[in-house]
Amino acid sequence: MKKTTLYDVIAPVMIGPSSSHTAGAVRLGLLARNIYKNVPKKVIFKLYNSYAHTGKGHGTEKGLLAGVLGLKVDDRQIKDIFNSDIAKSIEYEFEYCDNFKYHPNAVDMTFIGEDSQMFISGESVGAGEIAIRQINDFTVKLTGKYNTVLIVYKDMPGMLSQVTSTMQYHNINIASLFCDRNAKGKQASMVISVDGELTPEIISTIEEIPNVYFVSYIEKLEN
Repeated sequence: MKKTTLYDVIAPVMIGPSSSHTAGAVRLGLLARNIYKNVPKKVIFKLYNSYAHTGKGHGTEKGLLAGVLGLKVDDRQIKDIFNSDIAKSIEYEFEYCDNFKYHPNAVDMTFIGEDSQMFISGESVGAGEIAIRQINDFTVKLTGKYNTVLIVYKDMPGMLSQVTSTMQYHNINIASLFCDRNAKGKQASMVISVDGELTPEIISTIEEIPNVYFVSYIEKLEN
């Protein structure tokens, strides 16, 4: 049985009326920003279900954009984010959809940059808690509670052990691990959340493993 914490009861300190529709939206935008890393030219937000229908009243669009721009949940600029100077630094648009295969508070975010594009899908699960469920073609699970490394590699025996052995060598404790693949022997992904921090040396060591295509270190969100 899951224990209820004081955070679950009182929710986060935030700007806006709703922990799931406002604070959760900001945190989704922030975590997506941490994943993408580059400065986008444009972001397309596609809101689903409850987010699509009640988002305007709860400031969901404002929260998502504010998070992508790097604002925290208690930043007063969120209230007037559409008229702010920082919002003029990127293009953005919002789309709305009913699809009950999605969580009630779900959003797809497409980041478009000069030389790169990334699709990120996530949901706000209540009390400001969030989960990123998809990055490009890969199923993932990121909550923003832990520092996390995302690895894309060739699906073949021994890849998991090489990465986890690197963690063990540097005395890094793994909090959670999630793997997915497109098809046997094709591209696969590994999402490892850890206690503590991963140094540039550890990231470089993982990047040098043969048949590793991409490594991204995603820092946890502040409470």
